[in-house]
Amino acid sequence: MNGVIIVAAGTGSRMKKDINKQFIKLDNKEIIAYTIDKFYINDEIDDIVVVIKKDEEDYFKKNILEKYKFKNIKIAYGGEERQDSVYNGIQKLDKNCEVVLVHDGARPFVTEEIINNSIQEAKKHNAVVVGVKVKDTIKVVGEEGNIVDTPNRKYLWSVQTPQVFKYDIITKAYENAYNENYYGTDDAMLVEKIGYDVKMIEGSYDNIKITTQEDLNFGEQILRK
Repeated sequence: MNGVIIVAAGTGSRMKKDINKQFIKLDNKEIIAYTIDKFYINDEIDDIVVVIKKDEEDYFKKNILEKYKFKNIKIAYGGEERQDSVYNGIQKLDKNCEVVLVHDGARPFVTEEIINNSIQEAKKHNAVVVGVKVKDTIKVVGEEGNIVDTPNRKYLWSVQTPQVFKYDIITKAYENAYNENYYGTDDAMLVEKIGYDVKMIEGSYDNIKITTQEDLNFGEQILRK
């Protein structure tokens, strides 16, 4: 079995809308509905958990699950931090899952190829992260505003989701993090912390996370491709 945790419990404050960004529509369909559908129709996915804000549960059930006739979708509640939200999702997964994918609810343009490739690579390498090579030169800037380093661009990647792990590894990583009161910026950091190598695999420049109005505009363009 393969399970996915779709994290959709953020506030989306950068969007400056009066609703959660997950429920904003692209071409008359909610962002989160696009995202769920990508995993719902994929034959490699057996278990889906969507992490939402507790006070949005009724809205989510009526306007997403019922509206689009999604069946057997599990719901977990968001926590204080994204890490807490993912951990709540892990608790809801079927314990028979071999591979766990963690994906942003606001990243609706993930493809079947990315999903399937990430699963296969995780089975071989234990832990993988989807990303794309950065296009710009990156500068490291010190506290006083001066450039202190210019890393070699060929080694730099922009991280996307899904991030994909063997079930026992991601579970162990999260338990270790909480035992040490450690919070990482993504799931891969927790896995790296317990000594596992994480393999980077190619994603897509279209696999954007929608966080601003500009992203919405770009998303409309992607839909028209």
